Amino acid sequence: MTSIDHPPTSSETQNSSETQTSRTSVLHGIRELKWETRDVPAPGSHEVRVRVRRIGVCGSDVHYYTHGRIGPFVVEAPLVLGHEVMGVVEALGPDVTGLQVGDRVALEPGYPCRRCAYCKRGEYNLCPHMTFMATPPVNGALSEYVIWPDDFAFKLPDSISDDAGALLEPLAVGIWAARKGNVGPGDSVAVFGAGPIGCTTVQAAKAAGATTIIAVDLEDFRLELARKVGATHTINARHEDVLAVIRELTKGALPLSHAGVDVSFETAGSLPTTRMTLAAPRPGGRAVLVGLPPDPEVSLDIVSAASREVTLRGVFRYANCYPAAIALVASGAIDLDALVTHRYAFNQTPDAFEFADHEKKASMKVMIDVG
Repeated sequence: MTSIDHPPTSSETQNSSETQTSRTSVLHGIRELKWETRDVPAPGSHEVRVRVRRIGVCGSDVHYYTHGRIGPFVVEAPLVLGHEVMGVVEALGPDVTGLQVGDRVALEPGYPCRRCAYCKRGEYNLCPHMTFMATPPVNGALSEYVIWPDDFAFKLPDSISDDAGALLEPLAVGIWAARKGNVGPGDSVAVFGAGPIGCTTVQAAKAAGATTIIAVDLEDFRLELARKVGATHTINARHEDVLAVIRELTKGALPLSHAGVDVSFETAGSLPTTRMTLAAPRPGGRAVLVGLPPDPEVSLDIVSAASREVTLRGVFRYANCYPAAIALVASGAIDLDALVTHRYAFNQTPDAFEFADHEKKASMKVMIDVG
């Protein structure tokens, strides 16, 4: 994948073999974003060249910006960030049949080898040869143009806004989490962390039929947004005993020792929420780890979870979720536009990253309008 620059003229928006240039924001070091002009080749077989319109600033982007690494993924060379992306098809490569120049598309930011055992089982998110935007050494989409495989570019209906098209990516995470948790009609769920992934998980659980949806966070601002998009109850962990409230909400005629949610989700990536995620399910319930604490070696009460026969599931990205995400947003069942709280122009990209890093308590999703 290559990232690219400069708006096309009307004569360039064709099925063309010409190389395009693209203004690109490139991470050269911690908190060091520089502008570059890069060449973008003509799309190859089964590829499209996309004029980027919207980019969502993800927590992982901010972490690379501020720390230069996430776990084993280390920024060792200049890297283009950004993987929540939508745009407009500007040129078609040979053999592309399902898209046309001018189509608005959301880009699923990872594509697999399509040949390994995991791909053949439909578990392509586990493909050992995955190419995923903004994961070192693969460049992301903070650029005016990108080249991407046509089968991972999804046409958007007019009813889905540009912002929502970019935010199909975090929604795909929420849908995958709900599927991993086997959320069904009438289930009770608790979501620990009401950031963007927490709020998309809330909405995905609601769409799957959950009727008691408890969002937990430290910030009232985020809890209010979680309630707006589907949470039936909110708990501020600064002021309340989270597990006691959850058990009271779910006990019905059961003793408190057997109360708990059917499914709990960790979406904050912290040790306290990971511990609560294991403690919150009822006996026989499910716990889904969407986020992960920063330290891979943590102390957890596994004995309690095991003795209650809690099923623990991990989440790594998603697979086959974009069609469902598009259908849910187009139908009005899920509202992604409600998550957008701040917006920056493309030439303000460094400001957008600084704001996203320093104003977590006052923002939900920061969007960059590329053009």
